Amino acid sequence: MDRNFILAIVLSMGVLLLWDLLVGAPQREATKAAREAAAAQQEAAATENVDVAGLDGITPTPEAITLEEALAASQGRIEIETPTFTGSINLVGGRIDDLSLTQYREELDDTSPIIRILTPREAEHGHYIQQGWIAGGDVNENAVWSAAAGAKLTPTTPITLTREKDGLVFEKTISVDESYMFAIDQTVRNAGAEAQSVTPYALVIQRGKPDDLKNFMILHEGPLGVIGQTLYERKYDRLRKNKNKTVNESGFGGWVGITNKYWLAAAVPPQAEEMKASLTNVGTEAEPIFRASYSLPPRSLAPGETISLTSHMYGGPKDVDILQSYEAKPENGGLGVYDFDKAVDWGNFFFLTRPIFYTLDFFGDLIGNFGVAILILTLIIKIILFPLANKGYESMSKMKKLQPEIEKVRDRYADDKMKQQQELMALYKKEKLNPLAGCLPILLQMPIFYALYKTLFVTIELRHEPFVLWIKDLSAPDPTTIFNLFGLLPFDPTAAPVIGAFLGIGVLPILMGVAMWFQMKLNPPPTDPVQAQVFAMLPFIFVFIFAPFAAGLVLYWFWNTALSILQQWLIMKKNGVTIDWGERFKLPGNKKTPAPGE
Repeated sequence: MDRNFILAIVLSMGVLLLWDLLVGAPQREATKAAREAAAAQQEAAATENVDVAGLDGITPTPEAITLEEALAASQGRIEIETPTFTGSINLVGGRIDDLSLTQYREELDDTSPIIRILTPREAEHGHYIQQGWIAGGDVNENAVWSAAAGAKLTPTTPITLTREKDGLVFEKTISVDESYMFAIDQTVRNAGAEAQSVTPYALVIQRGKPDDLKNFMILHEGPLGVIGQTLYERKYDRLRKNKNKTVNESGFGGWVGITNKYWLAAAVPPQAEEMKASLTNVGTEAEPIFRASYSLPPRSLAPGETISLTSHMYGGPKDVDILQSYEAKPENGGLGVYDFDKAVDWGNFFFLTRPIFYTLDFFGDLIGNFGVAILILTLIIKIILFPLANKGYESMSKMKKLQPEIEKVRDRYADDKMKQQQELMALYKKEKLNPLAGCLPILLQMPIFYALYKTLFVTIELRHEPFVLWIKDLSAPDPTTIFNLFGLLPFDPTAAPVIGAFLGIGVLPILMGVAMWFQMKLNPPPTDPVQAQVFAMLPFIFVFIFAPFAAGLVLYWFWNTALSILQQWLIMKKNGVTIDWGERFKLPGNKKTPAPGE
C-alpha cells in the first residue's frame, strides 16, 4: 500500500509537470504577450490622443527660480484687475500664470497674504493655464504675442493679442467676468498660398506637488475633469509614481483642470464639440509635471479663410454657487458647462454630502451664521430620524425596566453560559424586545457624521466662517485649550513637540464629552465590570479624538447628543422608567434602592 501510494504521488507529480510544460507554459507566454500588446496599444492610443499634438514638448526649466525672478524675467505682461482677483497675462505663450484671489486670505488675520492660485512656469511650483492652436505639429508654447500699449484686462476692458507664423495670423481676445471666468475668442486666418491645418488645444499645468499638500484620504487633489458625462480623477502621487494611470478619454462637453483643497484651475472647451482629454504626468517621478489638457478636432484652412472659436478658462475658488452658475444654459445667463460643480469632492456619499451642504448653505446665507445653520441642520436630521431613533430609545427603556429579570437569569445560570444565553433570548422574545435595537440611534448617525465631516472639510463656504465668541473658523479646530486655562496662561501647549497635538482640548470638545457622559448615565450599565469600565472611559477618549476635528463637527455632535438626551429622557418617562438621578450619578449620601426581593 505504501509503495502504491508513493507511486501515485510520483505519477501525479509527473502529470502536473508535463501539463505545465505542454499547456501551462504556452498559456502563460500567450497571456504575457497579450498583456504586452495591450500595454503597447494603450501607449499608442495615448500618443494618438493629444500627445501627438506636441503638448509633451512642454518641459520644466533646468532649475526653478523664485516667483519674483520669474515675474521680472518676463518679456512682457498684461495686467489683470477685477473685483475678485489681480495678476497678469504672460505675453510669452499668452498664458495666464499670475493670479491671486483678493477675497481670500491664507489665514484669518486681515494682514495675512491673499491666496495665490497661479504662478509662472519657471517658478518652483509653476501652475498656469494656456490655450491656443497647434499648427504644423507645433504647440508654439513660447510664441511671443503682441498687445496694445497700456492694455489692461478688467471686466469692462477686454484685451487683444496677436501674432503671425508661417502664413497664419492668430488673434485672441480675452475678456473676464466679475467672478473668476475668462472667455477667449480666437481667430486664425490663413494668409498663405496653401491650405493649412490647425488644432485647438488647452491645458492646465502644475509643476511638482504643492507645498501645502496633505494627502488626505477623503480629499482629491490633483488633475481631474468631466469628459463626456464621466468624472475622472487622478491624485498627484498616483500619477507621479505610475504613468500607466494616465487618463486618455474623449467625449462631448465637460472640462479639465487641476484642483487643490479649495481652489481650481480649469480649461473649458465649447460644450458642443467632442474633445480628446488627458490627465497625465509629462515629467518624471522625481520631477513631475502634472497636466490636464484637451484638444478639439483639427480645422482645415484654405488660403484666405478665417475660422473662429470661443473657449473659457477658470481660476478661482470651488464655490458651489459660482460653479453652478456656469452650468446654467446660455439663455439663462450661464455657459452650459457640464457638471462643473463636480470639481468639489462630494465623495461616494454624495447623496448625503450634497443635501447636507445645500441645507447648511441655505440657512447660513439666510441667517448669516453657519454655526446656527449647523444647529438647525442637526434638528432637521433629528426630526427625519425620529421614528427610527424613537424605537431604539424605547428598546433601551424597556431594557432598563427588564434589568432586574435579566440579572436574575444571569445569577441563576452563572455557571452555564449557553443556558444563560438561551434563557435571555427566551426572555427577550417573550417581552418582544430586540437587545440590539438600542444601538440603532448611534449606527444611524455614523454615515451622517462622516458626510458632515466631509462637507465641512471640502467646501469653501464654511472656510473661515465664525460661530460665536471664540469660534472664529468652523472649519478649523476649537482654538482654545484647557491646558493653558483657555488662554489665561501665556504659553501654547499645542506647540510642545510630539504630544502637542494631544493637548489642544478646547471648550467645545469638553462640552461634547460632558454631554456624552450624561447620556451614558441614562443608559442601562453593562453587567460585565470590564465592559462597564470601558464604557465609562469612552466620553474621555472621545474628547481627545474630537479635539483636532473641525469646530463645526464638534458643535454638531454636542448639539446632537444634547437633543438625544432630551429625547431619551422623555421616552423613558413615557415608558414608566424611574430615573434615580442620585444613584445614576453616584451623588454623595445616595444609597441604591434595593430591588424587590433583595
